[in-house]
Amino acid sequence: MQYVLMNKNTPVLTCEIDEDSKAISKVTDLLNPAYLPVGIGVDKKHLRKDLNDWWRGRSIPASRQGLTEALSEMGLADKDDLLTKGLGLSLSDQYWFNPNDKFSWEKVNFFHNPFSEEVGDILFGSKVSTEQQELDLASPDNTSDGWLKKRWKIINGKRCLIKGGSGTVMQEPINEAFVSKVMEKLGFDNFVPYELKIIDGKPYSVCEDFITPDTELVTAQQILSTAKKSNNISWYTHLLNCCEAQGIKGAREHVDFLLSLDYLIVNEDRHTNNFGVIRNVNTLEFVGMAPVFDNGTSLWCNTFEDAISPLPKYKAKPFYESPAKQLELVSSFDGFDLTKLDGVEAEFNTLLSRSPTVSEGRRNILCRCFSHRKEDFQLIP
Repeated sequence: MQYVLMNKNTPVLTCEIDEDSKAISKVTDLLNPAYLPVGIGVDKKHLRKDLNDWWRGRSIPASRQGLTEALSEMGLADKDDLLTKGLGLSLSDQYWFNPNDKFSWEKVNFFHNPFSEEVGDILFGSKVSTEQQELDLASPDNTSDGWLKKRWKIINGKRCLIKGGSGTVMQEPINEAFVSKVMEKLGFDNFVPYELKIIDGKPYSVCEDFITPDTELVTAQQILSTAKKSNNISWYTHLLNCCEAQGIKGAREHVDFLLSLDYLIVNEDRHTNNFGVIRNVNTLEFVGMAPVFDNGTSLWCNTFEDAISPLPKYKAKPFYESPAKQLELVSSFDGFDLTKLDGVEAEFNTLLSRSPTVSEGRRNILCRCFSHRKEDFQLIP
């Protein structure tokens, strides 16, 4: 079937998508290459392959909790079926696929228009009513990433992301809310605030969408793809060089804060797709670094109580596996004043105590170990 890849109202290219494989089988005409997703088109020889990698990357990952059951409930054979049924629309950017050029962005985008909650309901474990004739599959949930259970919902007119936790403790949503408080107390203002909600006895984090109808999230991975890395420099330096080449200001200070924060909170999952920059989709100008988000896989969330330690052995990301070596990349700790966090453990304790999934013993250990973590950080020369 023939589609036009759009960036909001700008036609980028025409292509054919195979109805069986859901892959882009052919690029028929490149209309506005400047509006391609960042990092694609650097090597014209691999345009179709790069487009397919990007297209597949918009799909819900196969590792998503409960995905197999959800697809069965929706009567779909493959998760990629959701991509075309939702036109590839997202709440993280303005890219979408227009079949035979018959729709307008104003009519179909999820920023201004209501969207189906049926996909989100099913992803959260609801069953389809036997009286229901046909599911409405037009949803931004079709393009949500990550393995944790999540869904988009319109709350008081705001597009909000609701995300669950893992295992029996389900600590990730609590961590999101607490790390928001940590950044606020440190005086850092470029972050996504998360709220903790207890729904049916389980913790969930809730945050508003930080992307607008005129902006898009460009991941660090995309920025890294804008130029070839030299063998004699680190990926950290390569990222900063790419940001400088793209005219993105404040990259070093932002990434240094991020690495410092991740060391403090024992973040095990700061990969290059959950931090990045913001771009204006109309002018293609970079606005600045994206607010810090997705901090849940931290604070010993996947560690048994008796193994929680202030100096845990874990693999860091995204530049080095060694947490200490990665922290050495930070050129300055100015502004990272941990004396501002005096007493913050009490707020951690309050958040943890709200969740029925966290025992009192675990709560006490987590608060004590985070306090030691602050003290150990202060000893770094």
